[in-house]
Amino acid sequence: MKGEQLQRVRRTKRNQLLLFLIILAVLTIWSAVGTDFTPGALWGGIGDGARFLFVDLMPPNVSEFPGLIQPALDTIYMSFVAMVIGSVIAGLLSIFAAATTSPHPALQIGLRAFSAMFRNIPVIIWTILLVASFGLGKLVGTLSLLIVSIGMLVRCYAESLEEIDMGQIEALRSTGASYWQIITQAVLPQFMPSLVGWSLYNLEINVRASTIVGMVGGGGLGFTIQSGMKLFQYKEVSMAVLLVLCIVLVTEFMTNRIRERII
Repeated sequence: MKGEQLQRVRRTKRNQLLLFLIILAVLTIWSAVGTDFTPGALWGGIGDGARFLFVDLMPPNVSEFPGLIQPALDTIYMSFVAMVIGSVIAGLLSIFAAATTSPHPALQIGLRAFSAMFRNIPVIIWTILLVASFGLGKLVGTLSLLIVSIGMLVRCYAESLEEIDMGQIEALRSTGASYWQIITQAVLPQFMPSLVGWSLYNLEINVRASTIVGMVGGGGLGFTIQSGMKLFQYKEVSMAVLLVLCIVLVTEFMTNRIRERII
């Protein structure tokens, strides 16, 4: 009897897996047809792509490096400012957005929805909207990165707060400690490693996103890349892209080292 049940369960799981694979294959083919994605089209574009990459873009125009220093610094400034201010604001909001520390469920739900709106609208859309209000420049880039940083960090911080040890909180509550005494003495000591880790990760994301932000008017190296593409200055664009890659790698290396020492 048990053998028959086991065989029936295995047969059901096998049929479910087969059905899943069929649905996945149908959706993949349907999507490929809808996007005109074919091996022939992919192969046909490899030659033009390689020619553009190795002939038009290479080698980078090293003489343009001095002129790219200020846009590179602007990229770093925007990313860092958005990370610091975003971490402070998100840290405060996450206390009220986490189930373990929120004083009221309605406040928790409202802040979760608020952060989801900030997080799920792409940074390039925020930049376009802010350009209409503030014009082109680094301020727009910083504000765009800040908005998305707050949306992302509120969720990450809140989830970290929901994983803390509740024993310390209950111990302080039993002594009659106030809400803010519990936050400062039981919650923050456990929360700080996660806050530092997620903030540094957000800095890495901001450095990458700042390039896209710059292409639609947010300043920095992204704006330089976009301007060079429009003027067909591909050697300068190549140098700017190489500089972006260096900044990303250095930022990732430094943040990893900081996390290793602090966390």
